[in-house]
Amino acid sequence: MVWQQIYDPFGSMALSTLLAAIPVVVMLAALGFFHIKAHIAAALGLAAAFCVAVFAYQMPAAMAGKAALFGSFTGLLPIGWIVLNIIFLQQLCEQNGSFKVLQASLSGITNDRRLQLLLIAFCFGAFFEGAAGFGTPVAVTAGILIGLGFSPLAASGLSLIANTAPVAFGALGTPVITLAKVHGYDLMEVTAMIGRQLPFFSLLVPFWLIWAFAGRKAMWDIWPAILVTGLSFAIPQYLVSNFIGPELVDIIAALVSMASLVLFLRVWQPKTVWTSASLKGREEQSPPRPAESVEKYSRAELVRAWMPWLILTVFVFIWGLPPVKAYFNTLFAPKFPMDGLHNLVMRVPPVVPHAEPESAVYVFNLLSATGTGILLSAIVGALFMHYSLGAIVRTFFRTLWLVRYSLLTIVLMLALGTLTRYSGTDTTLGLAFANTGALYPFFGTLMGWLGVAMTGSDTASNVLFGGMQKVAAEQLGLAPNLMGAANSSGGVMGKMIDAQSIVVASTATRWVNHEGDILRFVFFHSLALAVLVGVMVTLQAYVWPFTLLVIQ
Repeated sequence: MVWQQIYDPFGSMALSTLLAAIPVVVMLAALGFFHIKAHIAAALGLAAAFCVAVFAYQMPAAMAGKAALFGSFTGLLPIGWIVLNIIFLQQLCEQNGSFKVLQASLSGITNDRRLQLLLIAFCFGAFFEGAAGFGTPVAVTAGILIGLGFSPLAASGLSLIANTAPVAFGALGTPVITLAKVHGYDLMEVTAMIGRQLPFFSLLVPFWLIWAFAGRKAMWDIWPAILVTGLSFAIPQYLVSNFIGPELVDIIAALVSMASLVLFLRVWQPKTVWTSASLKGREEQSPPRPAESVEKYSRAELVRAWMPWLILTVFVFIWGLPPVKAYFNTLFAPKFPMDGLHNLVMRVPPVVPHAEPESAVYVFNLLSATGTGILLSAIVGALFMHYSLGAIVRTFFRTLWLVRYSLLTIVLMLALGTLTRYSGTDTTLGLAFANTGALYPFFGTLMGWLGVAMTGSDTASNVLFGGMQKVAAEQLGLAPNLMGAANSSGGVMGKMIDAQSIVVASTATRWVNHEGDILRFVFFHSLALAVLVGVMVTLQAYVWPFTLLVIQ
């Protein structure tokens, strides 16, 4: 039986919007205000979404259940599979003392926590976002930061804030490529348009990151290093996106930024060193310690400490290459259409020009999954660290037990997000933003933010709202490329508050059951940055000389 989505079941968009928001409100309130454990909060949100879908939106109960089941599979692979194997690698490195050596070697570059944060959370995280995406950068950087002694909230929240500007071009440009392919945008034009929005925020986010960590005064104390980091990322981001394409934007920008910061720190160091690893901690008024005072390790020990992460970098980059993924998928990637759901849910105007069915095919692409590359890199790294096969297996199963509740939470979160997509409740929320007339450039940007906050993916948000952005822009006389790009650029700021990313961060820092604390910390930053992107897009729509940046 084919079921057609209903976006205004009560004939009142205000009432329908309030109803559609109930599942998200339930989950966020449970996490952020009532301090309920994340997996229970996700289950409550899923139950609310099921009730709204079935009783208000008239979705058949069996179909709603299968939509939730379909989402839970996605939660396990690829998302949960990435989290499990990143924590596995982290466990291996902690057990043999590699993190202590890693910390000392980083202190040889700088022992200032603010500068370490720029190097790891922003630069290193951007590289992993560009190569893999899907939670990998937050898992890696939060895990390294907690190993370096950062407080759990600092490691979690700041990794989420840093993982914003690169998201639109994550996983070798997947969000942009998907936006163009699904909704008929010109790939190079919409890529270039995003590349004329995000560089402003690539310059801003490093300043914002250090301000959120240490406060305004401590931020200005290291403004030269922050400026070097931001500029050396923003300029390549603009150039590559406008003249080459979306695939290598983040990787090139991250490598240039990382190299620029390291080279700059050879000739410049802050007058005072910030040694506190807690949020807005105490600034130490001591002169910088020279590299010679850092605990000495042999070259072999330094190589052993860094090699697992270098191996990880290589494997993740290789696994992210489209030809490699395509090859692995030819070897093993069985597809399972979800019976009773696949092509039975119809999306209808104004979301799409003509009614079209929603596919629901689960691809068990275990070989090409990023998590598999991470697992293999962890095993190779473990052998390099002289672990026995028995010790590797024991550590893996201990890790599985360690992250069991986090995996359950991810499964429930993805089930919730998928159910809202197939039931049409998230589209109701998007339409509420679309009915804002001349203010649409601002609220259309927030639509992208909402899409990522709900789905956990800039790619999914582009699939969900990219067509609506195009239709609304044409009706209002705006450039479709502007609003298609705004959906993706605004969406990147929603990445830090989506439940999936928060669970990944809490798991990587072993701060399970503190997801509400992380959410409360990052929510203001997410909304404030999304508003600034909205202002930027509005200026591009109406105000000279910003209008000169718009690609029609």
